Amino acid sequence: MIYHLKNEHVELAVADAGAELVSIKKDGKEYLWNADPAFWGRHAPVLFPQVGTVKDGRFLYEGKEYPMGQHGFARDEVFTLIDQTEDKLVFSLADSEETYSKYPFHFELILEYELKGNEITARWIVRNTDQKQLPFSIGGHPAFLCPKEGRGEWSSHRIRLTKEGLPLSEIEIHSLEGGVVKRETTSMKIEDGCLIPSIELFANDALILEGEQADRAALIDEEGNAYLEVDFVCPVLGIWAPVGKEAPFVCIEPWFGRADGQDFEGEITEREYGNLLEPGEVFTREYKIRLL
Repeated sequence: MIYHLKNEHVELAVADAGAELVSIKKDGKEYLWNADPAFWGRHAPVLFPQVGTVKDGRFLYEGKEYPMGQHGFARDEVFTLIDQTEDKLVFSLADSEETYSKYPFHFELILEYELKGNEITARWIVRNTDQKQLPFSIGGHPAFLCPKEGRGEWSSHRIRLTKEGLPLSEIEIHSLEGGVVKRETTSMKIEDGCLIPSIELFANDALILEGEQADRAALIDEEGNAYLEVDFVCPVLGIWAPVGKEAPFVCIEPWFGRADGQDFEGEITEREYGNLLEPGEVFTREYKIRLL
């Protein structure tokens, strides 16, 4: 089922499947990718309880191996709408016998979408309903039209990265190999904080920026005007488009977690950038999408 929020200028739609944003329109114009499987068959999945890939496709917990697919399972679960107001949708997913068999923890994942003016807040709330520590990662994966309105050339647009209002002049990038994070980093100098989308830019899959290097990413049209901004405070940022394709979108991904590193051999509770919640604790984070 699809649920909607709407005000004078902005309308968004969220599916109960994955509690995934499936449309964001301003004045009737679409900003979100349409999930055409020719490029990528999703719009904006929520990544839980895993961001990226676990090494060798399994994680360890108390000495036992559990298989886990890329980005976890929440994106493929049906959520329950538990609240709806004029400006907010709230969805919930609790563990089940099926999820417990592959992720042996009790939890509740609440996803909120709030619409105020031209700004959408996507909020994640994780509750530990277990009697033991809850290890998890969580992240966003929204795909925004680039070029604007899906028309034009990639190379005429820009992805501008800023921190505290100032454009970045250099970024440190981790890349992926076989789905896991390479230990080496690459320094990339950028002019006025801008990356130019290209097949070459995404040749090694996602760009992974660790260490809170940026707190805003904007998409810039061919006339030099920002048409969308994403604000976030997160330890890791992913920027992605499909390898080898000039896809008409770019993903801007705030992450509280990350794929395993090449050398990682520990248990799920020891994963780099992973989160640990004590019994009864609650984890709340959010990011904002602004339509310009």
